[in-house]
Amino acid sequence: MRSDVARLRCGKTIPLLGMGTYCPQKDRESTISAVHQAIKIGYRHFDTAKIYGSEEALGTALGQAIACGTVQREDIFVTSKLWSSDHHDPISALTQTLKTMGLEYLDSYLVHWPIKLKPGVSEPIPKEEEFEKDLGIEETWQGMERCFEMGLCRSIGVSNFSSKKIFDLLDFASVSPSVNQVEMHPLWRQSKLRKVCEENRIHVSGYSPLGGPGNCWGSTAVIEHPVIKSIALKHNATPAQVALRWGMSKGASVVVKSFNGARMRENKRVSEIKLDDQDLSLIDQLEERKIMRGDFLVNQTTSPYKSIQQLWDDEI
Repeated sequence: MRSDVARLRCGKTIPLLGMGTYCPQKDRESTISAVHQAIKIGYRHFDTAKIYGSEEALGTALGQAIACGTVQREDIFVTSKLWSSDHHDPISALTQTLKTMGLEYLDSYLVHWPIKLKPGVSEPIPKEEEFEKDLGIEETWQGMERCFEMGLCRSIGVSNFSSKKIFDLLDFASVSPSVNQVEMHPLWRQSKLRKVCEENRIHVSGYSPLGGPGNCWGSTAVIEHPVIKSIALKHNATPAQVALRWGMSKGASVVVKSFNGARMRENKRVSEIKLDDQDLSLIDQLEERKIMRGDFLVNQTTSPYKSIQQLWDDEI
């Protein structure tokens, strides 16, 4: 099998380098243009979510590229995610996503967060009264399994699930998750979770593999770290390339968001970088710090999670 893809338990292959399409400004035209650029550069893995507001733009760009023969649908891997206010009806949510994107199926559909919000909540940061106290993950997963059985998606998975939440899910799942998409980079390495996922044939997909610089919650700590910079200098590479290569060396796919053509090309060349054992050892010694903590899902009254430790089951 090619070294730039991983095989999921469902049999599909997922390209290890993916393009994220979260755009805080929800700029449709910029997203369409960036996706067209990415396809020309060679990207074949695209990530979106209902809450990102980029499903329609991504679908439009993919549809245009397929229609003009630039790429074939079967060569593209598309992920979207079930928002927390749609847990009561994943089939309807995915049906609407496919309509929005103009696609017949997704390659991967993920439960975005292990939290259930009241129907109709459409903001990424919920108000206190918008939480459902009952998580209902078992019922949600049954809906996800029906999506898979109906052929609306080629695989199902989760996002932001801790090791404990993975084990809990496996206890009742008829169809095991193919993917767990989580924050993963040299400063948040997910060693325990990666081991759990590997043992259960769950592919880890890393979001914010550069630490999310440019986002309101993101940080430049990864690409500005002296150790990452020194490894980059050693390999005549950029810090971003080192961080992405590190994630891919662990067997994970990395979903990086950049609409800048030069940076997209730079990121695409990551396969040319080879980190040695010394590089990997140095990265393994770096102090860890989670950047996307999910504080907005924690409160003392209506959320099932009263602390950050509960949300991540002490894996923070």
